[in-house]
Amino acid sequence: MIDPITLEVLREALVSIVREMRVTLVRTAYSSILYEGEDFSCVLMDGRAQIVAMSKGQDHPLHIVPVGWSMRAVREKFGDDIHPGDIFLHNEPYTGGTHLNDVAMIYPLFSPDGGMFVFPVVRAHWGDVGGMSPGSLSGRATEIFQEGVRIPPIRIVDRGRPNDAALDLIFSNMRGPRERRGDFQAMLGTCRKAAERIEELVGRYGSATIRDAVAELMDRAEGRMRHAIRGLRAGDYVYEAHLEAGTERLEPLTVRAKVTVAGDTITVDLAGTSPQTLGPTNVGPAMAPTGAFTIIKSFLDPGADVNSGAFRPLTVITPPGTIVNANPPAPCGGMVEVKYCVESAVMGALAQALDGKIAGDLKGGGNHCYVGGPHPRTGETFIFYEYPAGGTGGFDGGDGSNTVRAWTESDMTTLQPIEAVEQLYPVRIERTALREDSGGPGRWRGGLGLTREVRIQTTGAQLSVLAEKAVLPPFGVCGGRAGATNRFWVRRHGERVQPSSLPGKVSAFPLEPGDVLLMESSGGGGFGDPLERDPARVAADVGEGYVTAGTAETLYGVVLRKGEPDTAATAARRAWLRATRMHVRVVAGAELDGQSGRGVRLGAEAATRLGVSPGAVIEFVNPHGAPLRAWVASLAAASGAGHSLVAELAPVALRMLGVADGSEVEVRALHTGVLTA
Repeated sequence: MIDPITLEVLREALVSIVREMRVTLVRTAYSSILYEGEDFSCVLMDGRAQIVAMSKGQDHPLHIVPVGWSMRAVREKFGDDIHPGDIFLHNEPYTGGTHLNDVAMIYPLFSPDGGMFVFPVVRAHWGDVGGMSPGSLSGRATEIFQEGVRIPPIRIVDRGRPNDAALDLIFSNMRGPRERRGDFQAMLGTCRKAAERIEELVGRYGSATIRDAVAELMDRAEGRMRHAIRGLRAGDYVYEAHLEAGTERLEPLTVRAKVTVAGDTITVDLAGTSPQTLGPTNVGPAMAPTGAFTIIKSFLDPGADVNSGAFRPLTVITPPGTIVNANPPAPCGGMVEVKYCVESAVMGALAQALDGKIAGDLKGGGNHCYVGGPHPRTGETFIFYEYPAGGTGGFDGGDGSNTVRAWTESDMTTLQPIEAVEQLYPVRIERTALREDSGGPGRWRGGLGLTREVRIQTTGAQLSVLAEKAVLPPFGVCGGRAGATNRFWVRRHGERVQPSSLPGKVSAFPLEPGDVLLMESSGGGGFGDPLERDPARVAADVGEGYVTAGTAETLYGVVLRKGEPDTAATAARRAWLRATRMHVRVVAGAELDGQSGRGVRLGAEAATRLGVSPGAVIEFVNPHGAPLRAWVASLAAASGAGHSLVAELAPVALRMLGVADGSEVEVRALHTGVLTA
């Protein structure tokens, strides 16, 4: 057994190496998305494709966890033909990449005894990798060839000698090749610096001691996770979350998660998830396990190290040919969006085992927003890339945070600084502000999203957007209401212009000089009944500009007089709002799909009172967890007095809500417009 002091010194030393990697890359990168946006992650791996160390809270699980798949792809292709001085690149989603813009550099190191040792890996977002539009990510892509250059595991440096022909081929198919080459060199320098630090560590402690420390750290993380799982109530828990997808019209996609807790293990089975789609809302095999692990680790053991040992008690089943494990040539640009949906589905299921310990939903994805075109000074292609943060969800005891990176993300920049943007690109930032009324109402309010207005100052620019939650808002929990949807639109000559008929899905929309691009991000979902929020807090929200006076009265039931709550009027208003809430009796419908909770047969009178028709989306409130969202499949005629306010659901839907057949449940209409089943 390694002594505990040496173990802690080596643990901190390994994490310190990763942190130095981050600083090195920020200081040497060419593109602002890396040195300002910090859209990259660093990690130390071992020869068995296990995560050894990462900088918790800074590096993104989305980048890091799939590196294990990338490593295995390298080993499967090259076997024992890997030597000191070799360096590999990889970005292909089907063999463990994320989306094509995220390029992994794998830098194997060998111990003095000849075995593959602890070594650095960097995965960084390259601003463009080719494809149909500047920035490569497009909401209208229908095959991966439209998203850029696929890099299967390739030996880009052979025993210290660069493969210049392959590099020339790669960079010749990307916009902004100078930046791409500069970022490549920055990644290379970052890995070399980390290699020096690892060699120093070996010189001081020896490779055997370091191997022992790594093994002990893995076992310790595994033990903590198994201990946390044993504290859960054993059983099967099911939940479904939904996406907005399509290239001609938006249709709902579903991620269905069955979480099985047994002893000290958890199995997440995603059977029943929607088949892969023609649009970019797909992922390869690494992303769904990444999302499931992120949620389970965050809920059960958030304070400990993140390494592959913590992953051992978890099994994730991803059926091939679905949006969580797509086959070629499905586009995979929307991998962040699918990962978020997996997280929402697993969170909704896990909450049932945690007695409603859950937070409001998040903004739903990367909010990828690209403006690109010829730069008026240089003639080269410029690519301005923002991925605006949103509000986080309310939770039991606290409001969500305003416009920050969520707890499932890394410490990436919320927004690029105005000075850097205006220096590099032909645009002007005219306004950046918190978006009022965007946080989901609740006893604990969801955090606010943001509004950013960007004026275009050149000709030939194009806009591309790939975002989720542009139709289905982030859900509230335990009776809380949804946050605002993401919105991306253009103001031209004072008029509102929609860049696409499909919200959140834009491809190469032509922009004119003087156009103002508005990026409005989602707020987080609320927690708990909004009518139970302290009126003084509501008044403070109105005073801060977080909530308008109209919303305070209509959703929180707080009537203000000169900025202060009117106690009597507020009590009367809240009593009236409670009395007018819509409740239906939910019953098991034998004709509905028993494997999905997405369809509902709604009583005609209930539909009339809700103002919905077949194809509309409604939300059943779960006072102890995440709500059930369902599409009205058909209407049922009234069957007598007292029986018209009825909703027939699949038995699995009743399980998701945690209610018995015949229970009374509050229901709300989600007026989603273009998204119909």
